[in-house]
Amino acid sequence: MKNKKFPLYIDITMQKIVVVGGGKIAERRIKTLLEFADNVVVVAPEVTGFIQDMAQDKKVIWKKKKYDNEDIKDADIVLGATNDEEVNNQIYRVCKEKKILVNISSDQNKCDFHFPGIIQYNEVVIGVNSGGKNHKQTKILREKIEDFLKKGCETTNE
Repeated sequence: MKNKKFPLYIDITMQKIVVVGGGKIAERRIKTLLEFADNVVVVAPEVTGFIQDMAQDKKVIWKKKKYDNEDIKDADIVLGATNDEEVNNQIYRVCKEKKILVNISSDQNKCDFHFPGIIQYNEVVIGVNSGGKNHKQTKILREKIEDFLKKGCETTNE
């Protein structure tokens, strides 16, 4: 039972969420967050085309710069998704000092929370998570649940 994560559903619509990094992992996290959050800030000198588009459409705020500690001073949740271990460690230290929820994508031991595989069906939100231990299994299970909901619930009309 040690280090198991408790599934907790919280309202993050008004939370300031800072994503440090602009690559593929950051993009995946942002895609998930945008379904639930209105205030996502991305700090990165370069970002993917998707993140650029979201910034242009004003769905995220993109600070085109390298990270410094000021970037997270008023954040509620921070995601470190850089390819620089030193920067990720710095983000983690600052978040722990300031009691900010943090997720460092490259180190599951530096995560206050994990990102689940998300399934949305009507008003129901389901999260599937393996505690960072088996992403492939999580994806397979998420897809099976999605298929079940599409096939099973449509025929029963529930």
